[in-house]
Amino acid sequence: MPEIFDVIIIGAGIAGASVAANLAATHKVIILEREEFAGFHATGRSAALFSEIYGNSTVRALTRASRNFFYEPPQGFSEHPLVCPRGSLFIARQDQLAQLACFADQNDVNGWVRAIDASEALQLCPILRADYVAAALLETGAADMDVAAIHQGYLRQMRSAGGTLLTNAEVLELTRSDGQWCARTREASFRAPVLVNAAGAWADLIAAKAGIRPLGIQPCRRTALLVDTPSGIMASGFPMVIDIEETFYFKPDAGLLLLSPADESPMEPCDVQPEELDVAIAVDRVQHATTLTIPRIRKRWAGLRSFAPDRTPVVGFDPLREGFFWLAGQGGYGIQTAPAAGALAAALIRDDLPDELITLPIEALSPGRKELGGDGSNRRNT
Repeated sequence: MPEIFDVIIIGAGIAGASVAANLAATHKVIILEREEFAGFHATGRSAALFSEIYGNSTVRALTRASRNFFYEPPQGFSEHPLVCPRGSLFIARQDQLAQLACFADQNDVNGWVRAIDASEALQLCPILRADYVAAALLETGAADMDVAAIHQGYLRQMRSAGGTLLTNAEVLELTRSDGQWCARTREASFRAPVLVNAAGAWADLIAAKAGIRPLGIQPCRRTALLVDTPSGIMASGFPMVIDIEETFYFKPDAGLLLLSPADESPMEPCDVQPEELDVAIAVDRVQHATTLTIPRIRKRWAGLRSFAPDRTPVVGFDPLREGFFWLAGQGGYGIQTAPAAGALAAALIRDDLPDELITLPIEALSPGRKELGGDGSNRRNT
């Protein structure tokens, strides 16, 4: 006989963990995770920067609504701080000044950045080339995030409230009857009136198994590598440096420098690995913008960032299938938006939206929005 729950959540990355933690106090919750451990794909491979100007306006709203959680987490959530000040520095060459000005002029950006000249940018990051940087924008409120502490904090919070995490539990079949979803794995079956699709790169495949129209959630490869810091330079205080066209970025990471070509190569869902060409592009772009010479790579990896067609996360009940809830398409913003997105998802499932979440752009996040081929409707769990 299937085990009975109030909510089945598919995927134990940051999306699934955050909504489970928010629901477990009031609902009997289980997370089904296909891998051996939680956070194996996107969550465990994040560059881990909190930035209130990253992403589109909807993403920024979710990020700002998440800020207080990171700086003042619930009692017992983590033994260590979740964030550490870093700052982000958006740099532009002479031919990129128009893009820099356009970015700075956005209403939900200009209040969070300060325009600086090339000399100040070089003071903040001395390895930048003086003949490369023409101007920059400084976001002082950006911070490094302890992804493992955040993710494990949510899972611990979920378990302490009675929730269940089941790993090595790939969902093979999804059916609905008598007002209940049934999720079948190799070892067991589970029933609940609400099914949360937090499957990351696999979100559209889970929808297809449920007989639901996919939304076009596209996994994209993002490459990162670690290299040595320059001899004689204290790089630990550098901000995260981002090309204004986001063709590369770099930041200090545990005594080394993390580099990325900011690639977004469409992929099928998989245990993605870095391509040598992308690694070489990252090295070339960073060496061109800085005085670095990179003779060797300490470590290289890749992760999947999954985007909806309009690059906005999807949070809400499917407009056509009762009890099927989308929490997907977080792109590269899943960690920094998790507190607000997880709380919002739980509130929508409870059908009880608290005052502090009412101002969030719920319609822009809906799976029924016109940008995803819907009619703009928001289905409730009826």
